[in-house]
Amino acid sequence: MDLQRPVHGVRVVRGSDATMVDVLTPLLRPDQFFSHTTAAALWGAPLPRRVRAEVHVTTAGTAALMRRPGITAHRARPDVPTVTAFGTRLSTPERSWWECASVLTVRELVAVGDALVGRGSLTTIDRLAAAIRPGHRHVRVARAALELVRVGAESPMETWFRLAIVDAGFPEPDLNVEVFDAGGVFLGRVDMAWPEQRIAFEYDGDHHRDRDVFHHDHRRDNGFVVNDWLVVHATAVDAARPALVFERLRQAFAARSRGA
Repeated sequence: MDLQRPVHGVRVVRGSDATMVDVLTPLLRPDQFFSHTTAAALWGAPLPRRVRAEVHVTTAGTAALMRRPGITAHRARPDVPTVTAFGTRLSTPERSWWECASVLTVRELVAVGDALVGRGSLTTIDRLAAAIRPGHRHVRVARAALELVRVGAESPMETWFRLAIVDAGFPEPDLNVEVFDAGGVFLGRVDMAWPEQRIAFEYDGDHHRDRDVFHHDHRRDNGFVVNDWLVVHATAVDAARPALVFERLRQAFAARSRGA
């Protein structure tokens, strides 16, 4: 069998899909665990490409840190909260979010927070707040991000557009809004909406290109139109140049202000 040694003391089959977390897990002492962006990735949080290859290992207490090539070592208090999941020991969801404040920007940290409090309900905004350590040098980034974390965003791009929409001067939208007609018939759920103005904003990811999803979207939008909703759509292309889609949104608000 052809073996390779990704780190000293561990051999794996050459060409296997073993990750560095898989490789390092047997080497962790009881006082060591995966942390920061490594833990956040295990929890399923979206991370920018520049940090995805990083591997963070924290030692709780005063014992020796893990010193291996490619590992960023950290030290924490002996009572630091951890859990065992995915076959290894790692920071709790809220702790990993706080740790990420040391390597992510405010907006990147908002996306991580949105993911952790969102679909999987891995933690809550209150628990994120409790994880912040007052007086720490990264507290400003964490607190700024915490103010922007919301329950309901289902993808990093939805988070990006929500923040960009507010930055552009629009009122903050409600997230994952269920829309009904006057008779109480369910029309559909939209990513973001301003229900009083009957304006919706939808981010169309790659899955919207699927034929069945495409037809479903059109049938749903027809229902919105006949019930006097204005729906603005955006794609990943619009994130690079959002001026046009924001102009469509401004036109929608202008139409509502005129009573249209």
